[in-house]
Amino acid sequence: MKIIALVLLLLFIWLQYKIWLQDGGIPEVVQLQQEVTEVKTEVKKLQERNLSLDAEVKDLKKGLDAIEERARSEMGMIIEGEIYYQVIEPVTNTSKD
Repeated sequence: MKIIALVLLLLFIWLQYKIWLQDGGIPEVVQLQQEVTEVKTEVKKLQERNLSLDAEVKDLKKGLDAIEERARSEMGMIIEGEIYYQVIEPVTNTSKD
């Protein structure tokens, strides 16, 4: 009976060693779960970016509205006959003399 208990104890210790300390054990599983979470987050960001780019491509294909909007916002272009107003914020002196 003592031999069986000793064998079972040694088997238990060996299994605990494999679970906690060897490759493929719990620490590696935790690390892999963190990596999976990070990759899922990155995939979600890339999917959102792809949807945005897809919508932009469709918008550019269907008409000139998107092109006009980009020319206005990125290049400051205006339509003939429009008046362009640029509002400049006043510079405030915050230093105390």
